[in-house]
Amino acid sequence: MATQQPKEPGLTASPARPGLFRYIAAIFYDLILVIAVLLLTTALFHYLNDGSVSIQSSLLAFRLYLLSVSFLFYGWFWTHGGQTLGLRAWKLRLVNHEQKNITWKQALIRYITACISWLCFGLGILWRVWQKDGKTWQDLSSKSDIIHIESQGRIA
Repeated sequence: MATQQPKEPGLTASPARPGLFRYIAAIFYDLILVIAVLLLTTALFHYLNDGSVSIQSSLLAFRLYLLSVSFLFYGWFWTHGGQTLGLRAWKLRLVNHEQKNITWKQALIRYITACISWLCFGLGILWRVWQKDGKTWQDLSSKSDIIHIESQGRIA
């Protein structure tokens, strides 16, 4: 009998990728949280700009501000434990190829690719249906994976 390599305590990763429903459910769970965060940061932006975003340069600054806040939300969770609240609720975790937390550079690449994917009507997410390894554009570009975890143990 072959012996298996011990995994980090508290984490058991299944080799199979999570199902498409679980993956999309986590995305929408996080979307609700991001909308709440963006509403709060929008209120702050309007307060700091006397309630105006009508000037074209201010509108561009506002859009960049929202994208930055959204990236910081996802990036912080991805680089600190690999789980947003949606990923945690659906027992998923984002890891690099060594099953450790991703770097900020990987988080930025993943975020930009996800934005492009959504601009293409979610094609980058649906790509996992046709891709032989079941990876999305985000997974491929950032060299990371969403895995299903059976236990909620904390990993460094």
